[in-house]
Amino acid sequence: MRVVTTVSEVRVALDAARARGETVALVPTMGALHEGHLSLIRAARAENDVVVVSIFVNPTQFGPKEDLQRYPRDLDRDRRLCGDAGADLVFSPAAEEMYPRGFSTWVEVEGLTDGLCGRSRPGHFRGVCTVVTKLLNICGPDRAYFGEKDAQQLAVITRMVRDLDLRVAVVPCPTVREADGLAMSSRNARLTGEERAQASTLYRSLGAAKDLVDAGERNPAALEDAIRAVLVEADLGEVEYAEIVRVDDLTPVTAIEGTCLIAVAVKFGGSGTRLIDNIRVSA
Repeated sequence: MRVVTTVSEVRVALDAARARGETVALVPTMGALHEGHLSLIRAARAENDVVVVSIFVNPTQFGPKEDLQRYPRDLDRDRRLCGDAGADLVFSPAAEEMYPRGFSTWVEVEGLTDGLCGRSRPGHFRGVCTVVTKLLNICGPDRAYFGEKDAQQLAVITRMVRDLDLRVAVVPCPTVREADGLAMSSRNARLTGEERAQASTLYRSLGAAKDLVDAGERNPAALEDAIRAVLVEADLGEVEYAEIVRVDDLTPVTAIEGTCLIAVAVKFGGSGTRLIDNIRVSA
């Protein structure tokens, strides 16, 4: 496996692969890799000739009071894991490589970014869309792989690719969970021991809502109340949101019809760690 740090190196390597008629896959990450990331790399490995993993902690998607400096970083470990999972190329640029002096161009998706995480993280998805657009332009992949845990991000990127006619297939991959149901996330490492013991309540609260849907409940407010009741009982910290939205445009639903997304976000009081999770339900 080869590690490169500049745009020109990536393009030379991938241009050579395409000249040989090989397909290229991109797995964008911010490092601190876990089994969820590795599942994306393995999926890309199974379906493509060349797999490139980007490892870049993107500063433009962090707000002024968010955890950019505290975001976990272990590049040597990440590189080793990428190789073991089947990556051919790791692109690990410096911030100055991605955002050179005088950088002033941004990509935004309207509407889809207004609710859920976008409500409390202004500018976050602008940073996500800009860096993903840059990575797609740099690598020119046939397919790009994203996890369903970040459901709003997946919806936003899918819409961006469609609206801008980008020549890449967005491949969604299932959420990977710990044995107790906690969705794998790089931020899990920052939880205190007590918080980690409580964190599986996020998935349990989603399961409680799904059980109600399976039993015939179609009122979104009742589901949201059930989710909050489970989360409040566990005393996790601040429940940022518990919402049921349409899968395609992430707008709130007035009744559970077809397939809907149930999404939650919690910020733990002790460590300040913010976790999100979601499931889909069908009526």
